[in-house]
Amino acid sequence: MTQELPQSVLFCCDHNAVRSPMAEGIMKQLFGTETYVQSAGLKNDLEIDGFAITVCHEIDVELARHQSRSFEEMEQFGDQLSSFDMIIALSPASYARAQELTKLFHLDVLFWDTSDPTSTGETRESKLDAYRKTRDEIIAQLKAQWGSA
Repeated sequence: MTQELPQSVLFCCDHNAVRSPMAEGIMKQLFGTETYVQSAGLKNDLEIDGFAITVCHEIDVELARHQSRSFEEMEQFGDQLSSFDMIIALSPASYARAQELTKLFHLDVLFWDTSDPTSTGETRESKLDAYRKTRDEIIAQLKAQWGSA
């Protein structure tokens, strides 16, 4: 059973370079302007991953202009965690950090255990397959949570 779409969602992972930008872009594609969607990471030490850009481009989701940012940078730019209805963590570390940062706020923090494709595969094609698997996991989670727009 799908839930009602929240007004605002923040996706988070470790570096905001693969999983959370993919989730942000895919959710925006599926649900358009029905909800405000952003993403952040524990750290901002990596640029958006080229394999993530490629596999999302395959489904017409544009990630090339994504600017990675940390929780702290997100708040510096005016997106306060307390302003989101829901935070969806895609890695165990980001889930722990999101729970810690929001313990005084009334908002839902979910954990979607999403595979990290960055250390999988030795050839370009096997790496792309790992990234496609992660992308498809995110799509399945989004549709299970909120159905199709």
